[in-house]
Amino acid sequence: MADVARLAGVSSQTVSRVSNGYAGVNEETRRQVLAAMKELGYRPNSAARALKSGEFRTIGVITFSLATTGNVRTLEAIATSAAAEGYAVTLLPVAVPTEDEVRGAFTRLEELAVDAVIVIMEVHLLDAATVTLPPYVQVVVVDSDAGDLYTVVDTDQAGGSRIAVGHLLDLGHETVWHLGGPEDSFAAQRRADAWRAALLEAGRTPPPLLRGDWSAESGYRVGLELAAQPDCTAVFAANDQMALGLLRALHESGRRVPQDVSVIGFDDIPESMSFLPPLTTVHQDFAEIGRLCVAAVLRKMRQGEPELGTTLVPTSLVVRASTAPPGGG
Repeated sequence: MADVARLAGVSSQTVSRVSNGYAGVNEETRRQVLAAMKELGYRPNSAARALKSGEFRTIGVITFSLATTGNVRTLEAIATSAAAEGYAVTLLPVAVPTEDEVRGAFTRLEELAVDAVIVIMEVHLLDAATVTLPPYVQVVVVDSDAGDLYTVVDTDQAGGSRIAVGHLLDLGHETVWHLGGPEDSFAAQRRADAWRAALLEAGRTPPPLLRGDWSAESGYRVGLELAAQPDCTAVFAANDQMALGLLRALHESGRRVPQDVSVIGFDDIPESMSFLPPLTTVHQDFAEIGRLCVAAVLRKMRQGEPELGTTLVPTSLVVRASTAPPGGG
């Protein structure tokens, strides 16, 4: 640091401020310091900086699946928001969602030295694993079924389902079938519960619930069953990938979308506008979820006090060509 200061013609304190990203340094001075760092091959010692500041400037993320759109896009948003705040992200995927795997992930994360943890998984796994962390490690959970024991950020799963059902009923459909996600998924269950409640509140009889596993393949398989139901004119799929498989099954079975069957998804993945026909879907704001997760852990770190409660990010409906009144009119 002293060598950098001499070459840049500034004090060691100024070099420290630049290397730590602090404000209050003249832009020309900052450029001189950065140029000197580059010329001398200087890199700040993060371990020494952590010892001095008491912060590792690293946020750990634990998730049990990187195969679902929601988890991947939430992780991407967390990494982007953390980087904007000058924090790195350490990812520990849990191969199998068991108590031992979850406990092991938290143990490894503690050894890697993090300031906070964002957990993207069903909270019952976290509770069952009886995880213990040092008091300085703050935790935020992405699971709106976590109750009041954690700081929670999540999509308004129920609100999104009600938007989907309401849209189809407003178009004139007598009822709405549901292609749900796996039974062990909180998000899938919350969407299914809201689907059923919305139909009952509207005085409609809910059809049998059919389940997939979030994949397009499962959507195709269940879609063949739905295509064989002559009274099925509207389907709400719990995610866009299953809706994609459903569209294929309906097409192969000679059921036209939306003339014979309206289809609506959930997620608003980038590809959904390129489905045939383009998919009406419930938009999740993953960028906002990631931003709020990072903001929550940083706020907890700086305040040093528990901040419990749930923040739900609203959803919105994106209407495209896959939904229409019965008969396609």
